[in-house]
Parts: sequence; structure tokens; C-alpha cells
Amino acid sequence: MITIGLTTWKEHPALINDEQRDVSLTEYAAVLPTVEVDTPFYGIPRASTVTKWQQMVPPEFQFILKANKLMTKHDYGTDEVDDDARKTAFAEYKEMIKPLVRKHQLKTILFQFPPFFRRSAENLQWLFEVRDMMGDLPIAVEFRNPSWYEKSLIPDLMDYLTRLQMTHVIADEPHRLNDGVPFVPETTTPSLAVLRLHGRNEKGWFNQSKDWRGQRTLYRYSADELNQFADVINHLTPKVKEVCVIFNNNSNRDAAPNALELQQLMGISWDGLGPQQLSLF
Repeated sequence: MITIGLTTWKEHPALINDEQRDVSLTEYAAVLPTVEVDTPFYGIPRASTVTKWQQMVPPEFQFILKANKLMTKHDYGTDEVDDDARKTAFAEYKEMIKPLVRKHQLKTILFQFPPFFRRSAENLQWLFEVRDMMGDLPIAVEFRNPSWYEKSLIPDLMDYLTRLQMTHVIADEPHRLNDGVPFVPETTTPSLAVLRLHGRNEKGWFNQSKDWRGQRTLYRYSADELNQFADVINHLTPKVKEVCVIFNNNSNRDAAPNALELQQLMGISWDGLGPQQLSLF
């Protein structure tokens, strides 16, 4: 199975005939079968908020939720918390996702580690501790530091993630010799492969100006590039139960058009989508 989704649901006018307004989750779920929600990274919502999300989508719809910043150690070097606060974040997070677990609507929890999270004995141990604290919940791991992808060490990394039952996130992003991560289409769990496509805007990605967050994913994939992704997806499909593609190249609202182009290119359709909302005007 191949699924396609976007980061957040509000910012994709291509899903509603280019109407220039926020897209509702109900409207989003009428077009695509999954969404990545980044809100929990900044602050862990209440379980009641998650339940409200569920009420806006069909039963088959699934969520990818980003792990909280304390769970991925984004606080290091800034306002670091103690071990008790970090453990509290894990406990609150697991409470928050219970409604999704009960309804089988949690595709995975995305642990996107910061660029300073290097391959080290300490950080390898942290992955083990993450698995221990999260129990049998589905986890996907995205690395942002190239030290994880030294060629000679990639097989060991994939083996370690496999043993921890963590899905390796295949990221497409700008990268240079000693910065950014390469595109490594390796799978580590039989249930899921995740591709996160950030675009290839090298200037916007690496030059951290004051408008960096608004520029880093300013990129639209070409038809040739989408065809290359289609080849990778077709190669991965026999290896896993599901290949999920998340488009994050949305600084100029390009994620949804690219997602729809890939869907058409690959001839994909999904059962269980929500009803299309018909405009009377």
C-alpha cells in the first residue's frame, strides 16, 4: 500500500480548489488519507483535543504525530530540563495519544532529532531508552546530522533500528559534503517505510537568515524528480506493508500540488476518504 500526506492540514489551498483560506481537517481528509501533525513538538495537546481531531475524519484516516522537543532533546544547549521533566513529557505524550491508539489511527510517532544530535554512544543509548519508555508504540526516526550516514556504518545503523523496531525515515533534503543528510532508501520495519520530502532549496536550507523558517522548504519538485521518487517507492513497496510519503516542501504552498501530482503519476486511489465538500457558490 502507498499513502501520501502533508505536514499540517490548514496550509494547502490546492486541496480546496485554491480557495485562499485555511483548509479544515475534514476537507483535508476528503482528499488524502494521512497527515503529519507537528503541534505536539511545541506543546503536548490534551487527549480531548486529539479526540476532536478524530471526530473530523473518517475511521480509516491516520495521523503521524511529531514527538515533543523534550523527547528529542531539542532543549540541549538552551533551556535544558532535568530527567524528571523529560520523563514527564513522555508520560504526558503517551496519555495524549491514547484515543488514536484505541481507534488504530496512529500511523507512527515521528522522532525528528536536531542537527546537533550526532551518532555517539550516548545518543545510541538514548534511542534504546526511547524505545523502552514508549513501549510497543510505533516510532519513526529522522536524523538531521550526517554522522549517522557514514557509508561504512549505515548497515549497522539499519540493523540497530530494526532491533529497536523503529522505522528509518528516508529524508530528501539539501545536503553538502559535511552538512545535511543523504537520501538513503533503507527500510527497518516490515510494517512501514516513511519518506519525508523537504525540497532541495540549498540556499534557503543552509543560510539561516531571520526568515529562514519561511524559506528553507521553498521548493517545488519537478516531474522528473517525482518520477524518480516513484521508482524508489515501487522498489520499497514489496519490502513493507505500507510506504507513506509526506511532502514538507510548503514554504510557497507547493506540498499539496506535488502530492497530487505524485498520486496521479502513480495511479493511486484510496478507499475510506471523507466526503467531498461541495461549494454552492
